[in-house]
Amino acid sequence: MCGIAGIYNYGSGERADRGLLQRMNDLLAHRGPDDEGFFVEGPIGLAMRRLAIIDVPSGRQPMSNEDGSVHLVFNGEIYNFQILRQELAARGVRFMTNSDTEVILRLYETDGIDCVKRLRGMFAFAVWDGPRQRLMIARDRFGKKPLVYVHSNGRFAWASEIRSLLEMPDVSKDIDPEAVDMYLGLQYIPSPLTIFKSVRKLPPAHVLVIEKGRTRIERYWALSTEPSSARCSVEEAKHMIREEFEESTRLRMVSDVPLGAFLSGGIDSTLVVGMMSRLSPRPVKTFAIGFEEDEYSELPYAREAARFFKTDHTEFIVKPQMADILPKLAWHYGEPFGDSSALPSYYLARETRKHVTVALTGDGGDEAFGGYNRYAAMKLAGQLDWAPLSLRRSLSALGKFFPRKGRRFLQDVLAAPAAARYFNLVGIFSEQDKNNIYAPGFLGQLAGLSRSINYLNSFFEQSKRLDLVNQMLYVDLASYLPECLMAKADIATMANSLEARSPFLDHELIERVFALSGDWKIKGMRSTKWILKESLRDLLPGSIAHRSKMGFGIPVAAWFRGELKNFWRDHALSAAALSRGYFKAGALERIFDEHVSGRRDHGYRMWVLLMLELWHQAYLPGGKVSL
Repeated sequence: MCGIAGIYNYGSGERADRGLLQRMNDLLAHRGPDDEGFFVEGPIGLAMRRLAIIDVPSGRQPMSNEDGSVHLVFNGEIYNFQILRQELAARGVRFMTNSDTEVILRLYETDGIDCVKRLRGMFAFAVWDGPRQRLMIARDRFGKKPLVYVHSNGRFAWASEIRSLLEMPDVSKDIDPEAVDMYLGLQYIPSPLTIFKSVRKLPPAHVLVIEKGRTRIERYWALSTEPSSARCSVEEAKHMIREEFEESTRLRMVSDVPLGAFLSGGIDSTLVVGMMSRLSPRPVKTFAIGFEEDEYSELPYAREAARFFKTDHTEFIVKPQMADILPKLAWHYGEPFGDSSALPSYYLARETRKHVTVALTGDGGDEAFGGYNRYAAMKLAGQLDWAPLSLRRSLSALGKFFPRKGRRFLQDVLAAPAAARYFNLVGIFSEQDKNNIYAPGFLGQLAGLSRSINYLNSFFEQSKRLDLVNQMLYVDLASYLPECLMAKADIATMANSLEARSPFLDHELIERVFALSGDWKIKGMRSTKWILKESLRDLLPGSIAHRSKMGFGIPVAAWFRGELKNFWRDHALSAAALSRGYFKAGALERIFDEHVSGRRDHGYRMWVLLMLELWHQAYLPGGKVSL
């Protein structure tokens, strides 16, 4: 696991600046505290920081072949590297190390750009092929490892994190209005956008190639959006899931350094720990985090799972004394990031790193098997799609007579098309709410640009031939999972020099599960992750198997009425914040007053607004929107 960076002056041919590479690399030290390395030759420069996990003594980077014609920097883990190594050795390929890094290098030598299609794991890497004057950068299928780049005036630069690119002397820091609008709607900025107009993310499952001065970006993998023709029985599906999950977990337990697991007490992390316990000769080290507010704390369930599997268990409590940690979070993400679970994720990674270097997680289980309550709500609403829109709107008007959850279902879900229905469930600020708080000048900049609802709708359109459950899973696997959850997992762990691995995010497992009927994932209208729980029931304590989805939320509503009230006001309503040009001052003051008085719950909206301002203070202290 590493941080990588590089420069290619393909236009001018001038020598890559070694000092600049050093500064870019120094900003990635937290991603790789064990080692650093550089390669500079003419216009190309590669740099890396290493967190040593596999083949600790000899896996140094940049790695080169014998004649020095091909060079590689790599961030991630390749879980099938031993199988690939055996295949290549049978073809006469000789190896100098036992590392997965060299397997990528040798695979590139034999398969060229197509090497990426053979890799099973999480990765972002760059290959410089001197004889072909070819630079290739690639990113894994689900965006588990980040890769951002700048491309202008014959110069190309890339890095694991945005801040490294800001060391480039000619990089503009102009804000992208579309990115801000996406952020306020979704709580994250989707690729290829970043907060800066000049910086772009390489999308998941893509390669970018510069060869002889020409650039191309290609997608190398995607889930099928055609209904599956595969047929199997429930028993066959259960057997397949168990086999694939066991193999995926076993592959991710290969490590030359101490290894453990996050344990929330939810179904996914419990299954990961359960399978690890079956595969490990020693008690698994598990780590859990909770809150003083009982309704947000899953620690009792984590303790139950730890007892059930006899793990070596550690847990800790998060308290809202965060005046120092929130600005640090904003700095680490490099752009605004509004998922409030980034906070406990950071603390969990920090405490876990005191004990182990690698931690397995349950990430991806919800998106692969249908674990969110919103999927069940969407499926229920879909049963009424036969009714005319006018009738559904009439039914939705009855929402005011129902408790909160019923009211939200009737008003936000029932009377809307699929993409809008979904955005009403996952969005932070609706399109109308955003328009109401934007300053006129900023709203004018958004004219003609894609909005959050359009972004989600594109994935609904791509998957319209699938059944409704699989369509929702496709949307989340293409958007929320890679752009939000994977970004959060990567930053939270790598900020603390911890590697996270998720057995549920094995692409071979997901391909096979995705082909199963959506009705097996959500049974009836309420039973989420049915086929997963049936497949691995012996790994689930009874109370955990039947508990409802809780999520990794934090008590932001209470915090912003208590300990964080003044902190929010002092930052989000500061003179600097109100002068930036995004919002009408009165609109933000109204949000604050309504929340503090208890008239409305704006907790998650306030978090998103706060993290936007804290990011500005970290990266553009005096920055204003250019109108």
